[in-house]
Amino acid sequence: MLPWLPENISTYGGDIDYLFKLIFWITAIVFLAVQVTLVWFLIKYRAQPGRKAIYTHGNSLLEIGWTIAPSLILVFLAVLSRSTWDKVKAEIPPVDVTVQVHSKQFNWDIVYPGPDKMFGTEDDLTLENELNVPVHKVVKLELFSNDVIHSFFVPVLRFKQDTMPGRQIDGWFEATKTGVYEIPCAELCGFGHSGMLGHLEVRSAQDYASWVAERWSK
Repeated sequence: MLPWLPENISTYGGDIDYLFKLIFWITAIVFLAVQVTLVWFLIKYRAQPGRKAIYTHGNSLLEIGWTIAPSLILVFLAVLSRSTWDKVKAEIPPVDVTVQVHSKQFNWDIVYPGPDKMFGTEDDLTLENELNVPVHKVVKLELFSNDVIHSFFVPVLRFKQDTMPGRQIDGWFEATKTGVYEIPCAELCGFGHSGMLGHLEVRSAQDYASWVAERWSK
């Protein structure tokens, strides 16, 4: 089903994919039903010799029906997605690693706390467009914007969050597979938007420990 979706390496990605596929198939079925009905109407009510056009102001029952039906579907989807929303946005599990992301035109500044585990101190490390995290660990992101609205998007994690000037917005993920993955900006943010691209490197526990030791031994 939907093989064109990007690979999922997030613990909550499956829940998001389920909702996406459900909404996709609901809209696909409605779209096909409307198109089939439209073609049927074109054939059934096409111009014919001796047939006069009939003018109507509509059918109240039909109008009520096609207003109520989408409303019920939306309520159903809202209730169904509540638990996923709470898991992804409202509840952050116990955190293993915390990283700050400062978005700007047109880069991601990734800030790592040093051995003191505090931000804003001399041992902080700032890398441009490089997010390094350990696999199978909960990573908390503290997201900021230095100028305009950006959107931090990691397709393989099913993680996308706008960054807002003057606000801190927190998010989290847990990656399940090592590798290097793209971090584009998903919000039009200026002339250099298309080139705003970072990379997420998910490392094994040993590799991440070596990376940390190397970075803070300098």
